[in-house]
Amino acid sequence: MAKSNAARLERDEKSKRPAPPARPPENATNLDRLIHERTRLAIISALAVNDSLTFNELKALLGVTDGNLSVHARKLEDAGYISCAKSFANRLPKTEYRVTPNGRRALEKYLDHMEALIRATRER
Repeated sequence: MAKSNAARLERDEKSKRPAPPARPPENATNLDRLIHERTRLAIISALAVNDSLTFNELKALLGVTDGNLSVHARKLEDAGYISCAKSFANRLPKTEYRVTPNGRRALEKYLDHMEALIRATRER
């Protein structure tokens, strides 16, 4: 009888202990950091659902400053995720952006990764 009481007490103590913290899926940290940043994700997402957007259209859509948009768009352009075409319309400079095939693939991969993380989190 003493043995069964000791075993019961041990089980009770174990059930009171907090569960060890759940670990995120192994690939949780493998997100594309270039796209993961909020403004860059907004830029590439907006371009993915539009044929093209001008600098001013993107700026208004995202509610960012000229400098902020320029810096983030340049990073995406340098990575080959978006293309930038500069021209003049009525003697005014016009900058137009488009998502590239590489950018579309990178966004799809990023979205798949996020969906997998969400599924893994909900399954716990």
